[in-house]
Amino acid sequence: MRMNAKSSPQDVLRQIAQIQRMERGKLSVMGPGSAGPFYRLQSWEQGKNVSKYVPREQVPAVAEALAGYQRFEALSQEYARLVIEKTRAEIAGSSKKTKRHPKFSSPRTPKSAS
Repeated sequence: MRMNAKSSPQDVLRQIAQIQRMERGKLSVMGPGSAGPFYRLQSWEQGKNVSKYVPREQVPAVAEALAGYQRFEALSQEYARLVIEKTRAEIAGSSKKTKRHPKFSSPRTPKSAS
């Protein structure tokens, strides 16, 4: 996800702060039931795949939380991209101004063994 060229890291952080609900994982249908399908939420936690039953009435809230996390991930990547671009520009600008110290400009010559 890319935002417009005028967005700043602060704009992205404000958008991240507006996300109120997040959940990691994938929501899927476990199977049909007499009153409708059963749902589960699968996620990777502490190195293990974890599955949790999700009651039908909670599915919309869980789906919204999953979308919140996806938005967070996209905004986090955008924030990183903006800060990296800024960092690279600052480094490139400062390297043009920096001069090498004369002491380190040429390799040292070994002392003669006399």
